[in-house]
Amino acid sequence: MSSEMQLGQWTRRRFAMALPLFGTLPWVVRGGNSSSGPQRASRTLMGTQVDIVTDGGDVRLLQAAMHKAFAEMQRLEAMMSRYQTGSVVQRIGAAAGQAPVVVPAEMFAVLQNAQRVFKESAGAFDPTVGALSGWQFEPGAQRMPTAAEIQAELRHVGGQHLQLDARTRTAFLAKPAMALDLGGIAKLPILDAGLRVLKQEGVGNALINGGGDVLAMGRLAGRPWRVGVRDPRQPEQMLGVIEVEGYGVVASSGDYERSFMHDGRRMHHVLNPKTGWPTQGVHGVTLFARNVEAVNGWGSALMVQGGSAAVEWSKHHLAVDLLTANAAGEVWQSMGMQARLKSMRA
Repeated sequence: MSSEMQLGQWTRRRFAMALPLFGTLPWVVRGGNSSSGPQRASRTLMGTQVDIVTDGGDVRLLQAAMHKAFAEMQRLEAMMSRYQTGSVVQRIGAAAGQAPVVVPAEMFAVLQNAQRVFKESAGAFDPTVGALSGWQFEPGAQRMPTAAEIQAELRHVGGQHLQLDARTRTAFLAKPAMALDLGGIAKLPILDAGLRVLKQEGVGNALINGGGDVLAMGRLAGRPWRVGVRDPRQPEQMLGVIEVEGYGVVASSGDYERSFMHDGRRMHHVLNPKTGWPTQGVHGVTLFARNVEAVNGWGSALMVQGGSAAVEWSKHHLAVDLLTANAAGEVWQSMGMQARLKSMRA
């Protein structure tokens, strides 16, 4: 995986909180035309490496299906990325305070989900943090805005000003200079869309891994898919393994993917929409559920709300298994996660 997590004592090494485990299976990446073993392909999407693994069936069918899945994910990324010129997200920002923008159905569903999580999290997740544009986390172009810049940009943050009209399927940012950032809520639906394409193409066993988020259906070589969860206190080791079969989502959020150090503090891309600064306290969140909607957006929201809020949230979301890690390297797991996270030897 390309996303990585640092917890406890800060080091220069970076680790993904969750990653698929494939053992020593022989991968056939291209070529061949007969029934064969697992197939894998990778592309860069949404600022991270996205891997697709399929199993069972004709090699050419599996590879053609993966190609179509990547094409669908690229189409949705172009629609919902704040960084791609001409995206619908950019058009909504350009029309802020002026006029509603007609939105494709797939993106409208994401915006409705964003609006719901904004309300349920009391603003801890906010899709309008795109206005906090002074922060730059890309390698070679990293920048921390001044406190005055952050205060000025915060005036344009407020998810309550995102207006959606289901009848006309339009989105409107009611105040000028507002901007959307769907990075915390669009990736899982995009990966899920890729998985649906695979299913439509006749693939029954597949896994998609995108920067700390893993979606899987079916099985691998007749056994459940295995997703390892790292120990934040000893990143070279695993806390355990989550087994996924049928359909499942392992979603991770953390301060490890896009970040830099400043005066001994990690500055990262998960911003608190109330302060404009990177979150503190919770450094990583891993969630497991049987559907995307149950966890989408909540990784970022729980990092903003903090560890105690995550424990309380878990009491009311029993269908979601939750693991959090804090700055001291302490790990908390819901009862469901304790039961689901199996030993590496199992």
